[in-house]
Amino acid sequence: MGKPGNRPAHNVHCSFMYYYVYLLQSRKTNKFYIGYTNSLKRRLGQHNNGEVLSTKSSIPYELVYFEGFKSKKDALAREKKLKHHGQGLRRLKERLGNSIEQ
Repeated sequence: MGKPGNRPAHNVHCSFMYYYVYLLQSRKTNKFYIGYTNSLKRRLGQHNNGEVLSTKSSIPYELVYFEGFKSKKDALAREKKLKHHGQGLRRLKERLGNSIEQ
């Protein structure tokens, strides 16, 4: 048997998709946007390229927070809670502290 450091690396693959609820902050206005996606990189690009009507006027945006879910239903429920219940977003902002601009 070889030395432990000489063992071949095993590739680990995820066979499921994640769904994300994310919080963006405009660098222009400091306002927040909450959204849902299955691809954070693609969606942030869409926001910053002006492809999303509701955020187009405040680009550029920075991703300040996200949560990942294996269940699309759970992600959509969390997005709805953050968008429609001010207390949820307020608590999230409190938790983020120095990670967001006030």
